Amino acid sequence: MKRLRLNFHDHYKEQWKFNHGMFYLGFKTIKYFQMKRIYLLAGLLFAWSQHACSQSQAKILLNPAHAQQTISRYIYGMFSEHLGRDIYDGIWVGRNSSIPNKDGIRLDVVEALKRIHVPVMRWPGGCFADEYHWKDGVGDPSKRPHTINTNWGGVTETNAFGTHEFMEFCRLVGCDPYIAGNVGSGTVQEMSEWIEYLNSNQESTITDWRRQNGQDSAWKVPFWGVGNESWGCGGNMTPEYYADLYRRYASFCKNYPGAPLKKIASGPNGNDLHWMETLLKDIPHWMMWGISLHYYTVPTGNWQHKGSATQFDENEYFSTLKRGLYMDKILDDQATLMNRYDPQKHLALVVDEWGVWTDVEPGTNPAFLYQQNSLRDALVAASTLNIFNQHCDRVRMANLAQTVNVLQSVILTHDAQMLLTPTYWVFDLYKVHQDAKLVPLQLQSPYYVFGNDSLQAINASASIDSTGNLHITLVNINPHQSLPVELNFYEATTWKFLSGQLLTSARINDCNTFEHPNLIHPTTFGDVRQTGNSWTVNMPPKSVVLLTWKK
Repeated sequence: MKRLRLNFHDHYKEQWKFNHGMFYLGFKTIKYFQMKRIYLLAGLLFAWSQHACSQSQAKILLNPAHAQQTISRYIYGMFSEHLGRDIYDGIWVGRNSSIPNKDGIRLDVVEALKRIHVPVMRWPGGCFADEYHWKDGVGDPSKRPHTINTNWGGVTETNAFGTHEFMEFCRLVGCDPYIAGNVGSGTVQEMSEWIEYLNSNQESTITDWRRQNGQDSAWKVPFWGVGNESWGCGGNMTPEYYADLYRRYASFCKNYPGAPLKKIASGPNGNDLHWMETLLKDIPHWMMWGISLHYYTVPTGNWQHKGSATQFDENEYFSTLKRGLYMDKILDDQATLMNRYDPQKHLALVVDEWGVWTDVEPGTNPAFLYQQNSLRDALVAASTLNIFNQHCDRVRMANLAQTVNVLQSVILTHDAQMLLTPTYWVFDLYKVHQDAKLVPLQLQSPYYVFGNDSLQAINASASIDSTGNLHITLVNINPHQSLPVELNFYEATTWKFLSGQLLTSARINDCNTFEHPNLIHPTTFGDVRQTGNSWTVNMPPKSVVLLTWKK
């Protein structure tokens, strides 16, 4: 009899589910085939051990020997739109500002983004992208036309921050630019010429204009979005109409020498499978590098009354985490559909807008989408990044909405003051996963029960970096209970615990303020003990933990 062995590659997920003592093994996709060391018997023994263990404890079985899939660094991207105070005040203060700046770009924000190794920045929108005409934002700033930002408050757009300023901002941060082109109100020629302006070193009227504006060599921008939210503010299109329009626009998005484009189609709103399937059927796959997806976590589920960023009870806390964790279901469904049409996984899923969306802070412009950022947001962010890591075979870019002063931002500013939000510190902890190899894991977790509903209390992801260090990020969403997490390794290799960091606070709605900017920040964590080849981590309630081992 042939010995059957389990494939633990990340795109075949095994979920161990427990509910009030009832145990079953739920395979989403199961494939048995020959491997060198891992036998079905080992998996069955592990299953039995899970069944036997107490429901107050989580267990994780790690398989570092089979870390093969790369977690793209682009999963840890950001998004900045001409919206509220993201660009103006947040990134751009002007060359004459008393706030330290480099050619108008505020340096404290630059340094903060450099610290977390932001890999890619999406710009200029968002809904703003489909009313943005790039030629308004180049040349002498004093001669640039002033326009109306009709999407976000009807305020005047001075176009002081345009293509050159954005590219300089990316250079200072050390990130790749990702530009969303105007399909909604623009023309094919306008988009084609913008790409030529950015990416061509050949002689032409367009490239001569760039040189006259101070940039001799092409920037060679790789990522290009062909429209934004074409199902909504980008034109209220049907997927069939957009697919035809994409083919036309993408045909004139040219590759210039040394600057091949990674073209990204405007994909579904949340878990809209019809939109995704239409693009997969109607657009030749060679015309796309990826397809975008947008999903926001609205605490109440009501877009008219989304809930406060800081004034919420446990009921709203639970509903926020539940809606945030729904990202896993969305990615499962969308990836399953993509696998039918693209089994070789050439196409990337690009979650280029995600995050918690609450009501604005009292007394602020409702169109500016300025919201505070609490420990709850950090737990959603950490859980979401764990989900992205686990789906890294398909998710190859993601962009948090947004960077500064808008929605679930990582930075808040007030005049010369700047603070780092709890979400910022999640990205600081998780930067170890960038371009690391995903470690397959099996997770059994107790449940966080609230009323008649429950959620898995612990979520996790793990990776091995280029130095061979193993990093595990753990989240305990239970706001009341510490939970022990037992870690086991398939192979007999001895791992040495190096360090741990913890992000938590006394209350779920705690946040950093300009009066108390450091209330929530990472601290050293060492509640880790070894017993034989197992490790037990005592996860505090409502916490994020990063653990590092080496062989």
